[in-house]
Amino acid sequence: MGLSREDRRLLDALEGGLPLVPRPFEELGRRCGMSEEAVIIRLSTLLARGIIRRFGLVLRHHDLGYRANAMVVFAVPEERAREAGRRLAELPFVTLCYRRRPRPPEWPYNLYCMIHGRRREVVEQQIAQATRQAGLEGLPRAVLFSRRRFKQCGARYGADCGEPGEGARWMPSIA
Repeated sequence: MGLSREDRRLLDALEGGLPLVPRPFEELGRRCGMSEEAVIIRLSTLLARGIIRRFGLVLRHHDLGYRANAMVVFAVPEERAREAGRRLAELPFVTLCYRRRPRPPEWPYNLYCMIHGRRREVVEQQIAQATRQAGLEGLPRAVLFSRRRFKQCGARYGADCGEPGEGARWMPSIA
């Protein structure tokens, strides 16, 4: 990918996440010997080159009382999946939405969305609303409520992550 030493230092510093301070890019720069402006320029370049795909937030939702968490999966005809995904992603209570290839016959689902909530009955109402608003009534779907938590972490850019297409941990595109 042609990363400079400075890019590598910046990515290494970024793996732990942005610091929760008023000027996170300034602090990130302090950690790797760059100015705030240089950090912002380098990150913009890395984003433009596709080295970094996006900035996101890893939130420990369970610790905040969000214990009714559901992954809703739909089997949507391909010609409708993009528009349905766009509609789902616009809903304020949908926290993640993406597409994956189905694996029939065991797993026919190709459109996924995540809803985090404090109460299961509220999440069930939101699932019904999302299904209606995305025009997905009558299509096969499954609702998978979380039963256990896994460790959450942000992107990893180290050498052990490989190149894109070689098992690197890249976030899926949002529909």
